[in-house]
Amino acid sequence: MSTTPSYAAHSSQSPLAHHLISRRSVGAKDVQIAIEYCGVCHTDIHHSRNDWGRANYPMVPGHEIVGKVTALGANAGHLKIGQQVAVGCFVNACRTCSSCQADMEQYCLNGFTATYNSPTKDPGGFTYGGYSKNIVVDQHFVLKIPDGLDPAGAAPLLCAGITTYSPLMHWGVKPGMTVGVIGLGGLGHMGVKLSHAMGAKTVMITSSANKAADAKRLGADAVLISSDAAAMQAMANQFDFLLNTIPVAHDFNQYMPLLKVDGTMCIVGAIGPTGELNSGPLIFGRRSVAGSLVGGIKETQDMLDFCGKHNITSDIELIKIIEINQAYERMIKSDVKYRFVIDMSSLS
Repeated sequence: MSTTPSYAAHSSQSPLAHHLISRRSVGAKDVQIAIEYCGVCHTDIHHSRNDWGRANYPMVPGHEIVGKVTALGANAGHLKIGQQVAVGCFVNACRTCSSCQADMEQYCLNGFTATYNSPTKDPGGFTYGGYSKNIVVDQHFVLKIPDGLDPAGAAPLLCAGITTYSPLMHWGVKPGMTVGVIGLGGLGHMGVKLSHAMGAKTVMITSSANKAADAKRLGADAVLISSDAAAMQAMANQFDFLLNTIPVAHDFNQYMPLLKVDGTMCIVGAIGPTGELNSGPLIFGRRSVAGSLVGGIKETQDMLDFCGKHNITSDIELIKIIEINQAYERMIKSDVKYRFVIDMSSLS
């Protein structure tokens, strides 16, 4: 067991502050990682402030982790000391249920162990995340960063990247398809980049006309302003797939007529009650509304390899750990393009 500096929330009202935590000793199948970069996800804010009512304090957030291997257990030989690796949203699962056996640990029927705020036998009783200097993780949940991929820009791929890649892959996005990405933020900007790289005609759907130029810079072929009723009507029945990244409850119904017959809208942003859903557009078009979480370990590695091949990273603003509380406030105001990443060398 060893101690390491971190930044932690001690209550739902307190700002994150310097805090020492304990990490378990490196076991036979473990990997110890010196954390270089950690992305900042909106989920970090929700958990820190107990918005979802299941916070455990002190809480060390962070599940978009990139760093270098500093120690290996005797049975973790497929990795090397000094290798650049990553850790995403979870660090354990039962590995025996049907979901785990199908490489879908994110849907573990017995519940995965999140990278932070999950019960664990480790020191402290709950997992501590990436706002820290190092972490010890079972080798199965350690991912490899492709050579040449910017490590800071790669950090948000572990959440925002895989959250958008997984549904695009599951619904078979490919050349010849038309894909709409709804909402241009941390998730949406990754959805545009990935859909474009998969060869689909990619349309950014946003309520803000002033985001059009940036959407096209990111790879969008066109921009549809959702507040323009005539433009929305003109695009009816044009989309094979809609990736809805809006992070708050909203009216899904306005987007359903955009789908072709047998088209699907997948929700990856808003979690929870959404209001009344009009079944008419579903029935008169055999359309579907679906949801998707992140991806399993195999799919997340596939995503990283895909991003390495196409040189895809997140657009980021690099910050020091002492700026994290201000970053949270800016995120709430959508004042970042498009993801904060902490340079963990600033933590001591």
